[in-house]
Amino acid sequence: MEDTEFIKKRFVELADRCYRENRYTFTDFLGLGELASFYETERSLPIPYTLYGGIETAERVILRFGSEEMLGYEEAFPIALVEIKPLLSKFADELTHRDILGALMSLGIEREVLGDIYLKDNVAYVACLSTMVEYIARELTSVKHTSVTCRVLTAFPEGLAGEAEELSIGVASERIDGIIAKAFNLSRNDVNELFRQKKIFLNGRLCENNSRMLKKDETVTVRGYGRLIFREITGMSRKGKLYARVDCLGRAGRK
Repeated sequence: MEDTEFIKKRFVELADRCYRENRYTFTDFLGLGELASFYETERSLPIPYTLYGGIETAERVILRFGSEEMLGYEEAFPIALVEIKPLLSKFADELTHRDILGALMSLGIEREVLGDIYLKDNVAYVACLSTMVEYIARELTSVKHTSVTCRVLTAFPEGLAGEAEELSIGVASERIDGIIAKAFNLSRNDVNELFRQKKIFLNGRLCENNSRMLKKDETVTVRGYGRLIFREITGMSRKGKLYARVDCLGRAGRK
């Protein structure tokens, strides 16, 4: 509870500073739990804001208070990207998100300065605060038993988050628990346990209502499993079962 109140107080301070000093203010990278705390505070912060993590589908994002309309100028998010690549791919371990994160934190790097970690063909791409990117590129030389080379990229490669998998699933209704169960091949009991563990987020906000009816294009994030976008009900079977179209990212599990 103390951490939550501290985080909320920090949001208020940043919003107030933006207003008083007439300049943009930024948080570090926020996880889903911190975002949920922000949304609980949102109504008391009458300051325009933007959330961004480097690419539109990023899970870990930075909160920026202020807007061009309010301040009269634009300022980019302080986000950079470092590529981490095995020096000799033939002899490299198969790297995981946990391996990359562990190697970075062993350098004394805090989680809040790191955004999402992406893996493609055993090459990692790490979003981070721009103030940290040169340090990471210089100091990170190995992950597990694999020697790596790092370089700073000027742009996020296309398709970094992976292609969304379009699914057609049979459901009884648009209820969020049923959609999650079908999309991620889970039992209802498993899904209910995820709700109890506060691992379900709807449009970035913590969702504790397992009977919530999803609306078109709403995004559901399930910690440990991935993310889905509910697109629409496409039809009905002769027995009255509905067919729903959803787009899934990370259905096999991310971090």
